[in-house]
Amino acid sequence: MTDPRTLLVFAPTRRAASETFIRANLRGLPFRVHAYFGDERPAMQPLRCLYGVAVLISKAFTQLGWLRLASWPAALVARLIVRCHQPDVVLAEFGFHAIRVMHVARWSGVPLVVHFRGSDASSESKFRRLEQRYRQLMQVASGFIVKSIPMRSTLQSLGAPPERVLISPSGADAALFQGASPETAPPTFLAVGRFVPKKGPLLTIAAFERLLSQLPESLASACRLVMVGDGPMLEEAKRLVHQQSLTSQVRFVGVLCPAEIAALMRQVRGFVQHSLVAPDGDSEGSPVAVMEAQLSGLPVVATRHAGIPEVVMDGSTGLLVEEGDVPGMAEAMAQLVRDPQLAARLGAAGHERMSLNFTVEHHLAAVSALLHRVAQQGAFSR
Repeated sequence: MTDPRTLLVFAPTRRAASETFIRANLRGLPFRVHAYFGDERPAMQPLRCLYGVAVLISKAFTQLGWLRLASWPAALVARLIVRCHQPDVVLAEFGFHAIRVMHVARWSGVPLVVHFRGSDASSESKFRRLEQRYRQLMQVASGFIVKSIPMRSTLQSLGAPPERVLISPSGADAALFQGASPETAPPTFLAVGRFVPKKGPLLTIAAFERLLSQLPESLASACRLVMVGDGPMLEEAKRLVHQQSLTSQVRFVGVLCPAEIAALMRQVRGFVQHSLVAPDGDSEGSPVAVMEAQLSGLPVVATRHAGIPEVVMDGSTGLLVEEGDVPGMAEAMAQLVRDPQLAARLGAAGHERMSLNFTVEHHLAAVSALLHRVAQQGAFSR
């Protein structure tokens, strides 16, 4: 049932393939939703066009180092938008986008909730450079949504009141991600994610190469690695595969839709992701693909990074290694190759835990409850 309250959403984009969680929020939150995106400038919709132009100006000011001034253009237009829609609560997607509109909370008296995702609470360009702006945001916003315990700690260190911070991983779609059978699947591993430093795609490939070197030929020849996604490191990853003579066993399939990814998860032995802190400080929140894999019934081999240990229980639903531990990751993968029943046990436990705690429905319920509470309490400022 749709709530009679009105929710106004400000977000940087809805078109990027990696922003599927924003689209899920817009579809699933039980409010009357109006959404504005910083990369959209439709000529026939003046307010949306004006907002897109204002965000463009804000980005330019940020590039020039005019950080205080950069908070004004989008906020001024957002004030007009608030007057038009009369929302009960405003939701800003990503912390770096929230600082562009944060003044509207004080000007309008409408409470602001900020949804942090990962890089916006860790990277140099999207977080560290804007730290003083973030400290002001902590004083203005009425609620915060984060993906992990480390992200909550980061916000609290900047002044976010603990009682206003909700930890809620984005969750996985239970209707789509199901039916994996790792015990009967071939020894194929699946990696899903953008080819960027924090996803560690080169380390995943290195671990797979090391896996092959420590298996008997009969097992090694049957192993495969399928990598889904694109990004700035894709060509480097392809070169590494060629240099290591792995082209017959590593397959790059590009960007796939969720249904295609779910289908792949029903055909493999396990899911792998070597997440780590990138050189610019960029870190994960709680990777959605990890939750999707576990909900499907796959064992996960991943790193003790960011929110991953909160969703993958080492030795129970998956196998975790330290960041950068390529030999350890290779050995964890080898365990799943040698012991299909172990893969089945870990996958079944992961499916049960995800079903009980980490679906999209759990996430939307938690976010909806926060938005309801904030709307009732009104704007917050210290």
